[in-house]
Amino acid sequence: MVLVWYPKCSTCQRAKAWLDEHGVAYTLRDIKEENPNAEELRAWHEKSGLPLRRFFNTSGLLYKGMALKDKLPEMTDNEQYILLGEYGMLVKRPLIVADDFVLVGFREAEWSAALG
Repeated sequence: MVLVWYPKCSTCQRAKAWLDEHGVAYTLRDIKEENPNAEELRAWHEKSGLPLRRFFNTSGLLYKGMALKDKLPEMTDNEQYILLGEYGMLVKRPLIVADDFVLVGFREAEWSAALG
């Protein structure tokens, strides 16, 4: 299992602490140092069962600066994967990527259900 995170993000820090407290084994992946590419994002999106929009960090400065709220509805999925792959800070975090599921964002109840 991989925890894709941004170390300066307080939500990511809480998620990491939660994993540690619950004894969940994981590998860290810093999204600034190793941004997911479009192919990874496509696979994660498909595995998650979530709308693609959930993979965007809608509260981030980059999202707002690029006016993506208005642009995303007009973009194809492929264009969105490429955009996320180019700009790691657009990706919602933290992400848990496991063999059979992907969790986007930190919702403790959701993580408890998926990770025990």
